[in-house]
Amino acid sequence: MSLDTWIAYTIACVVLTVIPGPSVLLVIAQSLTRGRVAAAMCILGDVVGSIVLVGLSFAGVGAILAASALLFQIVKWVGVLYLAWLGIGQIMEARRDSPERVSHAGDASSWSSFWAGTVTAVLNPKAIVFYMAFLAQFIDPQGDLPVQLAVLTVTSSLVVVVLLAGYALIAERAGRLFDSRRARRRMGYAGGGVMIGGSAVMAVTR
Repeated sequence: MSLDTWIAYTIACVVLTVIPGPSVLLVIAQSLTRGRVAAAMCILGDVVGSIVLVGLSFAGVGAILAASALLFQIVKWVGVLYLAWLGIGQIMEARRDSPERVSHAGDASSWSSFWAGTVTAVLNPKAIVFYMAFLAQFIDPQGDLPVQLAVLTVTSSLVVVVLLAGYALIAERAGRLFDSRRARRRMGYAGGGVMIGGSAVMAVTR
């Protein structure tokens, strides 16, 4: 892989990742309502999910989804409902728990944030089809395929970590400006609303 190809791929990953989508909105919600540890675990889950998507795309699953409109819609709506369920659960948690627990609930269950990030990434069929078409443009068929896939996967993972961490940090600092009991509870509502918004984004994406 040439340096120019790698730079072009990196820039493309930055542009595509920085645009808010379901994963970005989920990380922001986790940072607002559960803190930096939960947000970090969510980002880790998203990276793992993205790596799984790369493997599925090159295994041919992306082609199957692209060819079957029904299967594409099934996977898509499972992802939509899952993210909406997470958002509704967050809002219900904010209503019934104390403000302190709303603010720090994720500290004891950060693995739930990891799985939320992983499942949200994997259940995005559009991403599978995208990886199948996108990565192929940067691969030299005459070169060493495993090495190229490794370089592209590591690069995209690092881009995701850096940019999502930036979103999480901004959200966490914004949340610190609201230190009253009522404000912390409203943060729980806002976090749930952001997750539901992410499911809406996924729902309208064709």
